Amino acid sequence: MTQATFTPPSRLVIASRESALAIWQAEHIRDRLRALYPQTAVEILGMTTQGDQILDVTLSKIGGKGLFVKELETALENGSADLAVHSLKDVPMHLPSGFALACIAEREDPRDAFVSNDYAALQDLPPGSIVGTSSLRRESQLRARFPHLRIEPLRGNVQTRLRKLDEGQYSAIILAAAGLKRLGLGERIRAILSSYDSLPAVGQGALGIETRADRADLKALLAPLHHADTATCVLAERAMSRALAGSCQVPLGGFAEMQEGQLRLRGFVATPDGSRLLRAEQTAAADAPETLGEAVAQDLLQQGAGEILAALNG
Repeated sequence: MTQATFTPPSRLVIASRESALAIWQAEHIRDRLRALYPQTAVEILGMTTQGDQILDVTLSKIGGKGLFVKELETALENGSADLAVHSLKDVPMHLPSGFALACIAEREDPRDAFVSNDYAALQDLPPGSIVGTSSLRRESQLRARFPHLRIEPLRGNVQTRLRKLDEGQYSAIILAAAGLKRLGLGERIRAILSSYDSLPAVGQGALGIETRADRADLKALLAPLHHADTATCVLAERAMSRALAGSCQVPLGGFAEMQEGQLRLRGFVATPDGSRLLRAEQTAAADAPETLGEAVAQDLLQQGAGEILAALNG
C-alpha cells in the first residue's frame, strides 16, 4: 500500500493512559495526524491502567511496565481504539501476538534529569540525603557513584513526584528529562545527567505507536511520523534488552546513538545495590541494529551478567 493510493479513514481513535504526560503524548500524535489528514476526525480514548492504579508498590514487584499497556492493547483488540501511544520505555520487549509497533516517532532528550529545590547537582548532596527514583536502573547507578546517599522509591505521575519533592519528602528526585520538557516543566531541571553517569533506559524519550498487527492501513497512515534514526537506535536497544531478558526487576540500561553513519550502543547490567556494574559498548553499521544489540548483550553475558540476572529473577 503506497502513500499515493492510501485513503485516510474518516475517524481514528487513539488509546492513551490518562496521566498528564500520556495525554500530552497522545495529543501530540493526534495533532500531527490532524495536520496530515485534515479530513480525518482524530479522537483520544483516555484509560486508567493497572500500573496507574497501584502506586504503593514498586513496579518491579507488581509485574513491570507492561502494566501500563495491557488495557490499551485490549482497546486495540476489541476495536474501540485504532492506535495506542506509549512512552517506548514502558513497552515490553516482547509484544503479545497480534500486535505491532507500527511507528516510532522522533526522540526527545533521552537523558535523566536531576531535580531539587535546594541543591544544584548530585555531588552537592550531603551524606544521608534522600533521593527519589522509581527505577532500579537509576538506583543501581546512583548507589555505585554515591554510596553515601539514601535512595528511596518514588511512584506516581510527574506532578505527584514533584509535589512529594516540594513537600520535603526528598532532597532530590531523578526523572526523565523528556517528560519534564514535554510538560513544559523544563525549568524544574537543575542539571541534566550525562548518559555516561546515568545510562538511559531502553527507548527513553521515544514514542512508540502500537496497532494490531493486521492493520497495514495504519502503518501506511503513520509512515510520515516514523523517524528512521530514532527507530534504528531503539531497535538496537530493545534487541539488547530482549537478549538479556530485561525487565523492571533488572537494573539495566541501553543507549544507542548515530555517529557519522555508524551506530554506537552502550549497555549495562548491575546489581540493585550498585556493588557490581558491568558495561559494554560496540559500534557497527547502522543497517543491522538488532544484530548490534544482541552483540552487546553477549558481551555483557560473557562478563557475568547472567549470574546477576539469574539471582534477580529468582
